[in-house]
Amino acid sequence: MPNKTSKPKYKRILLKLSGEALREKSLHDTISPEIVHRMAAEIHAVHQMGVEIGIVIGGGNIWRGLSASHRGMERTTADYMGMLATVINGLALQAGIEELGIQTRVQTAIRMDSVAEPFIRRRAVKHLEEGRIVIFVAGTGNPFFSTDTAAALRANEIGAEVLLKATKVDGIYTADPMKDPKATKYNRLTHGEALAQRLNVMDSTAFSLCQDNRLPIVVFDFFTPENLTKVVLGKSVGTLVTPE
Repeated sequence: MPNKTSKPKYKRILLKLSGEALREKSLHDTISPEIVHRMAAEIHAVHQMGVEIGIVIGGGNIWRGLSASHRGMERTTADYMGMLATVINGLALQAGIEELGIQTRVQTAIRMDSVAEPFIRRRAVKHLEEGRIVIFVAGTGNPFFSTDTAAALRANEIGAEVLLKATKVDGIYTADPMKDPKATKYNRLTHGEALAQRLNVMDSTAFSLCQDNRLPIVVFDFFTPENLTKVVLGKSVGTLVTPE
């Protein structure tokens, strides 16, 4: 475990978490309290280093709008339902983090004032500067955009120094390593290479947003203990995607 004098490489980060990561496969629960607690503990460790943390969370454990549209549901409605699923996940994560004594704010792209703050960029930045963790939910507030794109958008809006894409594999591969045993891992890529090779880890809109604004991305395995801390310290973990 890095000691308390370890200096983080990044002062402000945007962490992208998938909704599906909240689900325990062996159980029927869509949200596992145990997984939420483990996530919160990893985030807490980085927060204790003085890092300002924004989080975008998906909703795939509850509802996937694109999948529903492929089964015949009207796409716009399906996507709005997916946005609401991210709100549920964001509130669950907020509860887990606040149990550890860290103030958080949930900001939503779709107004629901009884549940969360509306997304206001200046307010979000102020929360970060005051040591609060900000969880961004409801995607971009628009259908046809993924939560990966929402993460790229929010990262640029709040001035994050890096977008950390948390997955269940240890980086970007030439193919799905779960399906292709010959898949090889990239340690480093450029945004242009990732787009040209149509690597499936993020959608092209998200990659393009990061490329246009020269925002680096780190794709890493969130579920290996202390990996998030190592990434923030600048250790060689996962795959780094850079402007050039």
